[in-house]
Amino acid sequence: MRWPYISARGKLGLALAASSIASMGLYVVGDWTGHGDIFTYLPWNLLLAWLALAVALWLEAVLNRALWSSWYALFVTLVWAVSLPNAFYMVSDFTHLRDIVRVDFMYDLVLFCSFIFNGIILGYASLFVVHRQLAKRLHPRSAFVLVELVLLLCSFAIYIGRELRWNTWDIVAHPAQLLVDVSDRVINPAAHPDATTLTFGLFVLLSTTYITIWYAARAVRQTAHKTKAAAEK
Repeated sequence: MRWPYISARGKLGLALAASSIASMGLYVVGDWTGHGDIFTYLPWNLLLAWLALAVALWLEAVLNRALWSSWYALFVTLVWAVSLPNAFYMVSDFTHLRDIVRVDFMYDLVLFCSFIFNGIILGYASLFVVHRQLAKRLHPRSAFVLVELVLLLCSFAIYIGRELRWNTWDIVAHPAQLLVDVSDRVINPAAHPDATTLTFGLFVLLSTTYITIWYAARAVRQTAHKTKAAAEK
C-alpha cells in the first residue's frame, strides 16, 4: 500500500496540529490530576493563534487571484494584522504562573511552555506566509522592514492587551476609549516608560527569533536544493 503524497506544507500543518493536540492533552491531564480547570484561557488563546494562520492562508489565496491594492485584499490584510498579535500574546501568559499555585508547579510550567510554543510557532507561520507574498512584490530588504514593523506593532499590541486589558474586539466595541489609551502612550512615551520597555523587549524577542527561523528555513531549503541537484547528476 502506497501512502498518499503529502507536500512539505501539508506535513508542517500536520505537525502543528499534532503539537496543538499534545498541548490539549497536557491540559486535560492537568485537570484530571486535580489541578483544577483554571487555565481555560490557554486553549482559547491557542485557537486565536490558529485563526491568525488561517487568515494568512486566506490572504495568500486572495493574492493569488487579485491585486494587493484591491479592496478585498486590503480588508483581509487588515483582518490578518488585527488577528496576528493574538498568537504572540501567549508569551505573556507566563505571568499567570505567579498568581495561581496549583498542585505541581513544574507540570504547570511544562503546560504553559507547550501552549506558548505552539502559539508563537503558529504566529511565525502566519507571518512567514505573508512575508513570502511581500518578497514576491518588493525588494527583500523592504519586505523585511515591513515584517519588522508588523512585529513592532504586535509587541505594542501585547502590551495593550496585557497591561491595559484591551481585547481585539474592543477595536469595534470601544474604539474611542482604545484610541485614547493608545494615542496617549504614543504621543507621550516618557509618561509611560513601562509601555516603551515592554514593547521594546517583546520586539527584540520576537524579531530576533523570527530572523533566526527565516534564515534557518532558507539554509535548509538551499541545502535540499543542492542535495537534489547533486543526486540528479
